[in-house]
Amino acid sequence: SIIIPFHNEEGSVEKLYMEIISVMKDLKTSYQLVLVNDGSTDSTLNALKKIAQTDSKVVIVDLLRNYGQTAAMMAGFDNAKGDIIIAMDGDGQNDPASIPSLLAKLSEGFDVVSGWRIDRKDHTITRKFPSIIANRLISIISGVKLNDYGCSLKAYRRSVISDVRLYGEMHRFIPIYAKWQGAKITQIPVKHRARIHGKTKYGLNRIFKVVLDLLLVSFMGGYFTKPIYIFGGMGLILLMASVMSAMWAIILKIIYDTSFVTTPLPILIGTFFTTGVLCILMGLLAEIVIRIYFESQNKSIYQIRKLISTNRE
Repeated sequence: SIIIPFHNEEGSVEKLYMEIISVMKDLKTSYQLVLVNDGSTDSTLNALKKIAQTDSKVVIVDLLRNYGQTAAMMAGFDNAKGDIIIAMDGDGQNDPASIPSLLAKLSEGFDVVSGWRIDRKDHTITRKFPSIIANRLISIISGVKLNDYGCSLKAYRRSVISDVRLYGEMHRFIPIYAKWQGAKITQIPVKHRARIHGKTKYGLNRIFKVVLDLLLVSFMGGYFTKPIYIFGGMGLILLMASVMSAMWAIILKIIYDTSFVTTPLPILIGTFFTTGVLCILMGLLAEIVIRIYFESQNKSIYQIRKLISTNRE
């Protein structure tokens, strides 16, 4: 299944479609095209419908409004039938000619193959430089070493993303989710093309969203099943700060005869103590929520790759 989200890309639809069917014809394999219209206000939907009328392999997912690339990608995943899923952008910058290389690498035993736009045809300051910083930061925090998280052109085995749910701007973090499932991940260079039609939907403001989502992903990866560790840990640190502030206030009073009211220490003591207690209570509440999440849906905190037994009964 090839998933392509579109938002106001009427000029790219026909050309991209023709390129894809040409590539897939040479591969001689069954496939499905899941084309997601993400609330386009131009003639994108009409262009997609025109294609669907002549090709039974095409499935159009028409979203009610513009939900963003992550939601559109999720809609594509939910309607994909293939055992292998390839995602790519609808602006024509991802070259469909890279699809055979992705599939070939996947056949070597990998579960996720990520595209790496070595020669990007984007503006250096607004796109390339922030991307370099973001990719290095994501790799350091997540432990998953990829050079181009922002490249939508990726190939996945359905088994490693079947339970993935995406929110915010988290489509770029799918390899991290897959890694949590025990997936084998790699990357290959892919061709990147300059945008010809439409306008880019990315700007510098996207950096802040990515950073916030990265913090969430980092938290979920390390503390999702044990939130008390981070909330409780922070609470204990604040309680210790409260005790140290109180001890310092006593020392000032006894040794230097400094009145409590002449220093900010009483306020700090109360603030640190109250915040510390609240953090611990939030941790306990988060633990209860996590248990409800797993037990109400009969979810397990682990996943089995396969069972091996010599018992023949």
